[in-house]
Amino acid sequence: MDTLSFKTVSANANTKDKVNENTIQRKWWVVDAEAEIVGRLAARIAYILRGKHKPMYTPHVDCGDNVIVINADKVRLTGKKLIKKEYIRYTGYPGGQRFTPVSKLLKTHPTRVLEHAIYGMLPKTKLGEKLKNRLFIYAGATHPHEAQKPEKLTVTSIKK
Repeated sequence: MDTLSFKTVSANANTKDKVNENTIQRKWWVVDAEAEIVGRLAARIAYILRGKHKPMYTPHVDCGDNVIVINADKVRLTGKKLIKKEYIRYTGYPGGQRFTPVSKLLKTHPTRVLEHAIYGMLPKTKLGEKLKNRLFIYAGATHPHEAQKPEKLTVTSIKK
């Protein structure tokens, strides 16, 4: 058996290299978050941002797609999370621990709840920072990315 015929092919985004051409094909997706559960939606979106749905997935390369989330203000939380869940931050000063309940955050900044959930599922490295730039979250039903011709993506169609 010829073992040289079984070569692992890695995705690359480097167009400066003349030998390897750009193997990453990016798509634009629109996800409607209305009546979707926050954690499940965030897990599926992080999966698409990472590029794990593609056969050319490479862990150390940004090979994911661009994701637009609309109606982020209409997401659901299960159980008593709307009442009991709090986001904690620290100002850096003694006694500077601050708590923000989810109900207040949904009223003031509705996109941050979903944003926080998705960012928590991405890597905490330079790669994660690049992936965050491919996510666009909007509270309403409209978005300014019609020129990119995004395709509609349902949460149930994303297989993990």
